[in-house]
Amino acid sequence: MPTKIEKDTVSGQDTTGHEWDGLKELNTPLPKWWLYTFYATIVWALVWVVVYPSVPFWRGTSGWIAREAIVGEVEAANARNAPMMARLREATPAQIAADPELRSFALAGGRVAFANTCAGCHGAGGQGAQGGYPTLADDDWIWGGSLEAIQQTIRHGIRNTEDDEARTSIMPRFGADGMLTAAQIGDVAEYVLSMSGRATDQAAAGRGATIFAEQCVACHGDRGEGNRDVGAPRLSDQVWLYGNTKAQIMAMINNPRMGVMPAWQGRLDPAVINMLTVYVHSLGGGE
Repeated sequence: MPTKIEKDTVSGQDTTGHEWDGLKELNTPLPKWWLYTFYATIVWALVWVVVYPSVPFWRGTSGWIAREAIVGEVEAANARNAPMMARLREATPAQIAADPELRSFALAGGRVAFANTCAGCHGAGGQGAQGGYPTLADDDWIWGGSLEAIQQTIRHGIRNTEDDEARTSIMPRFGADGMLTAAQIGDVAEYVLSMSGRATDQAAAGRGATIFAEQCVACHGDRGEGNRDVGAPRLSDQVWLYGNTKAQIMAMINNPRMGVMPAWQGRLDPAVINMLTVYVHSLGGGE
């Protein structure tokens, strides 16, 4: 409740006249230097409001606008890079890789293009991610790791509906469509695990081998080596797109998940596609 302003007997400071349960509030003003600094920031802010665009329909007295300035900077950069971009459009990825100057430029530009268009799925370093995003930094390739194969994949994508030349492979739904029973799917999964030395039920793996020979060999090969011509992944290594547990393998056999990659042809400049091709090939797994 308000009381009269008086001197505090301990500190000698004036009170504000407010008191709560016998506690009186001291009137302690802010330091003068702090107040002056605060006022100076207000004045400085007002100067910026006047000089630069700060509110709708106000361009500022300087006439400088970041959005307009960046346009000029981009145009200037494009003009500087135009001769090199023209060479990249006309060259094949193999020619680019063999030319030190073109390769250096392509790797630098490809790194930026990869970060902008590919890293969201394949990771910043091409490490991929479980769930259908292949690693690009190893030597395990579903569709091939040569410069030509990589370029084809980037251009046309995989299983998309926007490009007639998209790479396409369809794995049957062995369980969902009643082609195999749950027990048979379990046996095949056990056999697939045996290819990488991880089977725990040899009897089931033996039964699964017969079913695998009848249903899976045509795409995945006799020894699970895969087939790049049809996009069938290798099953005899430790690289897995959708998980390596028996339950995850059974889920894929029952009702397979098949990822989709967009076609970048028509979205990206042909020179950028060539740069991406060379960059992806350089990540460590290119052939």
